[in-house]
Amino acid sequence: MTEIILLIFLPLLVALILLLTREEKYTNAVIKLSVIFIGALAIGVAFKYYNNPNRFHFINNDLVSLIMILIEIAMTIYIISYSLKSRKGLTALLSFISLVLMIWVEMNGQETSFDLEHHLFIDKLSIIMVLIIAIIGGSICVYAISYMKDFHSIHKEVRDRKNVFFSIMFIFLSAMFGIVLSNDLTWIYFFWEITTLSSFLLIKYTETKEAVNNAFTALYMNLIGGVCFAIAIIYLRVNFNIWDLKGIISLASENSKALTIPAILIAIACFSKSAQLPFSKWILGAMVAPTPSSALLHSSTMVKAGVYLLIRISPILSGNIAGDLVSFIGGITFVLMSIIAISQNDAKKVLAYSTMANLGLITACAGIGTYESIWSAILLIIFHSVSKSLMFLSVGATEHVIGSRDIEDMHGLIIKLPEMALMMAIGIAGMFLAPFGMLISKWAALKSFIDSRNIVIVLLIAYGSAATLFYWTKWLGKIAAVRHKNDRVKCTVKRGEWSVLIAQAVITIVLCFLYPLVSKVLIVPFIHEMFNISEVNIISQANQEILTIMLAVIVVLPFGMRFLTSRGENISSIYMAGVNSGDDKKFYSAYGDKKSLYLSSWYMNNIFGEKKLLPIGIYISLIIIIGFSAYAIGGIL
Repeated sequence: MTEIILLIFLPLLVALILLLTREEKYTNAVIKLSVIFIGALAIGVAFKYYNNPNRFHFINNDLVSLIMILIEIAMTIYIISYSLKSRKGLTALLSFISLVLMIWVEMNGQETSFDLEHHLFIDKLSIIMVLIIAIIGGSICVYAISYMKDFHSIHKEVRDRKNVFFSIMFIFLSAMFGIVLSNDLTWIYFFWEITTLSSFLLIKYTETKEAVNNAFTALYMNLIGGVCFAIAIIYLRVNFNIWDLKGIISLASENSKALTIPAILIAIACFSKSAQLPFSKWILGAMVAPTPSSALLHSSTMVKAGVYLLIRISPILSGNIAGDLVSFIGGITFVLMSIIAISQNDAKKVLAYSTMANLGLITACAGIGTYESIWSAILLIIFHSVSKSLMFLSVGATEHVIGSRDIEDMHGLIIKLPEMALMMAIGIAGMFLAPFGMLISKWAALKSFIDSRNIVIVLLIAYGSAATLFYWTKWLGKIAAVRHKNDRVKCTVKRGEWSVLIAQAVITIVLCFLYPLVSKVLIVPFIHEMFNISEVNIISQANQEILTIMLAVIVVLPFGMRFLTSRGENISSIYMAGVNSGDDKKFYSAYGDKKSLYLSSWYMNNIFGEKKLLPIGIYISLIIIIGFSAYAIGGIL
């Protein structure tokens, strides 16, 4: 039990040390040593509890509850005061409502006859999430050391508060450990709200008007989810005397229909946390924050909390109206965000929309709730965490070198900046090739949707997958474009950033080849426990062998691309109707003027632009949520 407690509280201690430390060399040392220790601790916890999953009773529960309430009050006071100062009355009201609801829960909790035996627990899914948070989240913290130094040297107008930035990142890690290791619903809610406030602080880091407004958008959307979560906890306690996750699952087999209302409320909280429609706008606004915070939000914290909880409660979603709601919202988010991503030329926006899209696929899998769909959802979480982190960090480093994150400015990056182009190519291959994209996970997910006879979801996934292929190959093609006499750009990426990028690229490649082992050792045992079945057959042995061979593409494509563009062979001049000026960069017009050659992708913004499709998605999802909720309430009454 000591290791579990240490895993949650050590990042908090590190956050406090970083907040008080101003010397850069000490700050860097604390971050690096802490990440190494937390990573080793997470691996140790995984080995210790792999064959001996356990649940832990917290002896001083009253004291812990009091501390949590005091912290919640402090967070609420901060949010209300800052909101009123910024004239954001909605966030102040939502924060106050959340606090009142949770105080009511704590004040009335002692009157029940139920005694929660286990506040913390660990199983195979917890182990997976702990490793993602520690290894991927920790590596992002190390990357942030060099990145933030460059960030402030470029953006001198931004007040240097790196120690605050680093401190919040470690608070984030602590809160995520708390979410994935807690069984008590009020504890999950407590850590849930900490991630909400942490994201607010990270997004508004630059303190520009745009950053503050975007931070408030994220705050009020997540507070809406927090209020729904709090109401669900009260509903479960008053009507079923349920205080914990295990209690929800145990009741699901007896009377899942009775749990429809709290299931929908928790699902709405998960939609807001994982930026599903109609709550998608906040994650787009989060792009104003420094790149490490974006990588942390998308890969190992915040948005993963929502889909994690959906997977946990999937037994009460399967086969009822709540599950249908979750599947439809996930499917609509997947297809719409994939289509909108086609129209984006800002690399971070493409990554943001692809994150929402793939979280939509995971959400849809959780809503179906079969063992195949849950297997797919967990595998998607693992590979999305690694590949998306690599992509965000690569884009951030490239932006510092070339001064832009516009995909058009990455034309010929394989020649101009081959090292970063290779990192991006590996990340893109991991995203839309094996096993994340067109192959294993999506194939298994599609099979589970077909087996569920949900034709609408099948169509949404099919069209969303086609759009996914389109925007990733377009980006990859831009990077791999070779133009004669292209100039090489000096790579100024620091050693610390390179170590993280290379490590994540290696992890991406290794995971792709070892996915059968990951499935056998971590995911399938969890499926056994969750569904109480003795045998899990997702992909036949013959198909696994074929798919494993296909996985070689993730190595062949990036490294082959790099090899073919570095051979130094003569490249024929571009034919421009006889008016090439001789350098493949300029040409003479019909009037004899010398003009620069420029090749641009077609983004079809007038067809798939976010201003056209995003409002449609928001309205459709709102109608679905309201309609399904009303139907569920009517059925219960």
